[in-house]
Amino acid sequence: MPSRDRKPASGAMKLDVDLRHLLGCTCFSLRRAARQVTQIYDHMLAPAQLTANQFTLLVQLYGFAAAGRPGLSIGMLAERVGMDPTTLTRNLQPLEAQDLVGRAANPDDGRSRIITITDKGFRRLQKAVPLWQRAQTHVTEALGEQNLLALKGFLDLSFERLSA
Repeated sequence: MPSRDRKPASGAMKLDVDLRHLLGCTCFSLRRAARQVTQIYDHMLAPAQLTANQFTLLVQLYGFAAAGRPGLSIGMLAERVGMDPTTLTRNLQPLEAQDLVGRAANPDDGRSRIITITDKGFRRLQKAVPLWQRAQTHVTEALGEQNLLALKGFLDLSFERLSA
């Protein structure tokens, strides 16, 4: 199969927007920073065989179990972590395959299922917490405690305003 030569874009190509606006994209900046932070947490959580995202899901489920509540529906869990239900379902599959989370009948509505943390999931979470603490300390030291507090406050405010 012949290879196709790729030619650089011609100088005649023009967008009707100032390139500085595109290069200063808020979405790009947030995603780049989020990817960097996620890589730090993923690296630190690796000995517990969890990703940062999986750790977050287990923490949410543990929080409900610790409060004596049976678990969370997919919709409620998706809302809590800021994910759409389809993406959440995909993210839960590896946790279910490892028996770290389970699905149970909803005691309030027999037609729906709730997601619960299993005993195995709780033990994995216990193993992961000290690793998470190391990641948290690393990020805090890198950014500075005051900057991190300000950033978290601003991100919470941003989520609230952009969700409205």
